[in-house]
Amino acid sequence: RGRSPFGLREVKKKRVYCNLSCQGNCLKIDCDTGISEGPPRKRKRTSNKAFGDRKKFEGAASTPTMQQDLATTANGSAAGSSHNSSTEMQQDVHANGNATEGEEKCGYANGGPRAIHLDQTERDIVRLIGQHLKIVGLERSAELLMEESGCCLEHPSAIKFRTHVLSGDWVKADHDLQELHPLIEGKQNSIGFSVFQEMRFLLLEQKYLEFLEEGRPLDALHVLRNELTPLQHNTPRVHQLSSYMMCANNEELYQRASWEGKGVKSRNKLMDSLQNFLPPTVMLPPRRLRSLLSQAVEMQTERCTCHDMAWETNIDNVSLLVDHCCSQEEFPMQPLQVLNEHCDEVWYCKFSPDGLKLATGSKDTSVIIWDVDPKAMCVKQRRTLDGHTYGVSFIAWHPDSKHLIVGGPEDCPDLWIWNIEEEKLRTKMSHSPEDSLTCAAFSQDGSRFVTGGVRGQFYLCDIDGTIHDTWDGVRVNGLYFKSDNRTVLAADTHHRIRSYAFDAPRGDQTIVQEQHAIMTFSVNSSERLALLNISQQGLHLWDLQDRCLVRRFQGVTQGNYTIYSTFGGIHESFVASGSEDNKVYIWHIKREEPLARLAGHTRTVNCVSWNPVYPALLASASDDGTVRLWGPKTIPQHATNSGFLG
Repeated sequence: RGRSPFGLREVKKKRVYCNLSCQGNCLKIDCDTGISEGPPRKRKRTSNKAFGDRKKFEGAASTPTMQQDLATTANGSAAGSSHNSSTEMQQDVHANGNATEGEEKCGYANGGPRAIHLDQTERDIVRLIGQHLKIVGLERSAELLMEESGCCLEHPSAIKFRTHVLSGDWVKADHDLQELHPLIEGKQNSIGFSVFQEMRFLLLEQKYLEFLEEGRPLDALHVLRNELTPLQHNTPRVHQLSSYMMCANNEELYQRASWEGKGVKSRNKLMDSLQNFLPPTVMLPPRRLRSLLSQAVEMQTERCTCHDMAWETNIDNVSLLVDHCCSQEEFPMQPLQVLNEHCDEVWYCKFSPDGLKLATGSKDTSVIIWDVDPKAMCVKQRRTLDGHTYGVSFIAWHPDSKHLIVGGPEDCPDLWIWNIEEEKLRTKMSHSPEDSLTCAAFSQDGSRFVTGGVRGQFYLCDIDGTIHDTWDGVRVNGLYFKSDNRTVLAADTHHRIRSYAFDAPRGDQTIVQEQHAIMTFSVNSSERLALLNISQQGLHLWDLQDRCLVRRFQGVTQGNYTIYSTFGGIHESFVASGSEDNKVYIWHIKREEPLARLAGHTRTVNCVSWNPVYPALLASASDDGTVRLWGPKTIPQHATNSGFLG
């Protein structure tokens, strides 16, 4: 084969490279002669693809994974082989990096992050995270996430579309929308309009309003006549837009158009509206991750048995690191105060509508008015009202919390109307000694009230006790005056709740039909739900609108005693009732099993009242002659800060 200048036969040399990450600059040794050589002459790189786009990953190659990938590429055959064709390079990449075709297109094949296989759910999660990163301003982090995962956050045309909308380049935005047209072709909005037309209309509307704000009425008129009107879309809105041409100044324009003016705020709002029309594969809905997390928090609060007693929960004031769960320590389960001022059985108790007073009525013929201190979580005796001959079995507060109706048991024909502010009897209503007036209810405007009993009396009266109307032959044991101030719900002795309209045209209809006697009932503030204490059955929840039984609450003992129950909590998500087993029962409105059983009374609990303004307070009245005040073990800090406890 010829001889070398040293007289030795030339042989094909084999060079050995070290395995260190010296990137080809180490000493090479001839295997046959042992003669060392310097590093080989650098070859001109045929393509940057072999090492990836260094600029793309500049500043990110300090991670161990990327350093290893770069070293492997430098020392492997892809960089050092004399066979430097693109075909061999592709084979090398797939052999060592196992890169996919999609990743190669994104620049990950040679020298970039290792290819990651993601299923559809994982890719969706990555896109959601990427969108949120961009929203909070971490643009570079979002881009690196998309690069490393091989995902695309949005369709390229959608990205251009967003950029041009936010910059107010309406011509280019309209062109981008034309590019997106095939992706939304055939879709309609909720009222049957073409989605494409609706999106184009919104774009042109913003363009028109910005021209008006800039003082360019001719340009605005051109948009109105030549762009908006030819769409033949939402004609009433076009007419409304045309009227804005007459606005004297920008302030009037903002007010009449309910528009925030040209700028980032209104354009972002426009973009949010436009995003809702695009498929999620093209552009994610606005703030999608936050929306999903809000739904998760909402579902957790619905599952939380004590949630309604806590502050209003949303994604901004709960931790996302653990499932939401309210502590029972903030629930009114702890005895706070025992009131022993009555001398006999206590038949009734009721908080005033303003939450600052508590009235208790007893068999000893007295009513005691208590002042409520919501911060100290206690009550103080204010005044004792005497002279109720047969005892006190019912109390109704006036909506202004200044007047009070007091009724007695079945044998009592009288009603007492007290002025609490002046601490004097306003009137004593005595229509007939044969009457039995055992229940009453004020109208929502406080101008009149209804009263009745089981002997067939049913009267409509003014606040001075003057009877204005009657309904004959109706034996009632419970009343509620609806917010329309003309319709009254009455529980009668036929196991029904019927509605009665005292103003013309008069009429009545059955709302609820039970199989056993309705002892008492109460209605929630929305007037949709009613809570019924049923003889021998317990506590039933009815939907008055759909006229159906919703739930039978378990645990309570209900015989033939008159027991009063109540709705409670911030959103009236709870119900509470007395019981003949000497306990107070509390349920979540969506669950049949009791949430709590409050022990302390020694005889039947006749009545429970939940404070309508300060829902951390609960009162119960019993045949043991006491009234008990219940509250939370600890007063939550958010409660005092937000007015929860005053």
